[in-house]
Amino acid sequence: MAPTVPLATLYYLLCYAWNRLPEPADWVPGGAVPFHRPLELLAQLLLQATRRLLRTGLPLAFEEHEAVLGTLRGRVELAPSLARGLLLQGRAVCRFVELGPDAPLARLLAATLATLAARPALPGALRREVRHLRRRLPGALATAPAAAPPAALFGALHRQRPAGEAAFALHLCELIWRHALPVPGAPGRTRLIDFRRDEVLMARLFEQFVRNFYRREQRQYRVFAETIAWQAEVAVPADFDLLPTMLTDTTLESPARKIILDTKYYAAALRPRYDRQRLIAPHLYQLYAYLQNQRPAPGQALEGVLLYPAAPAPAPALDARYTLGGHPVRVATLDLHQPWPGIAADLLALVA
Repeated sequence: MAPTVPLATLYYLLCYAWNRLPEPADWVPGGAVPFHRPLELLAQLLLQATRRLLRTGLPLAFEEHEAVLGTLRGRVELAPSLARGLLLQGRAVCRFVELGPDAPLARLLAATLATLAARPALPGALRREVRHLRRRLPGALATAPAAAPPAALFGALHRQRPAGEAAFALHLCELIWRHALPVPGAPGRTRLIDFRRDEVLMARLFEQFVRNFYRREQRQYRVFAETIAWQAEVAVPADFDLLPTMLTDTTLESPARKIILDTKYYAAALRPRYDRQRLIAPHLYQLYAYLQNQRPAPGQALEGVLLYPAAPAPAPALDARYTLGGHPVRVATLDLHQPWPGIAADLLALVA
């Protein structure tokens, strides 16, 4: 079973995972407005992202229009213009495009706000904020229906590579629709999903959070995900293609050190075996394979780290150190239940 991240930590985890630093003006988890469910947190974050987009400008797109005009614009639709006798009046049916706010991302944002405004599981004050902000959207977006977007829309929008606040809003909308809204057709009272129980999703977020934290919060290392080549010899070249890909979660590199850091989102870093607690073998084997197939630069020390979220108290924290294959290896846990300054300090100390 995966660990449950406290809402206070989830706020920072989402911000760093999606490349957006928390801002002083943002809602502070545990502050004056106590939120109790992930959907409430996501709704509040979406409100903040939408307000910023309204200040800086919603995403724009070229929209096609058809109208009867007294001046020619775009393409003249001759058949309907003749049928309605418009040409004799000095007018014509014109089809044209113009840049406007009715972009796919803006429509997704409007539909998500409309859905949240009607969600009884949200506190009344939060729903009122959502309705008020929705009315500030331009044009028809302010009255957009609460319609679920097609699943393919998210992939199409991600391929457009939005940046900044638009990218953050897209991630929020996707998480709300796919993981935080009620299960369709659930019997009885509407059942909400706590997406923190989705181990695959949370493992991906935890990995992105750790990697982007190091990218933003330290300057000693270059931070990236790295594909490691197998140090193998084959008789038939095609056999090389059968080997699995070795892709690190996070590589931190400086002229003097190279650290392969692998994140594992498990409830515990140890498993019982023969009445004893032991490290999870496949995780250690994977990291060992990464280290054995690396070729560090001359004078560069190579190290490995396995990082787990800490199990809830009273389970002790883990910080085990070894030398495997000539390389230092550390297996550690990160306490996500402590206040944020402690989490940040522990992450920085891990690679100091």
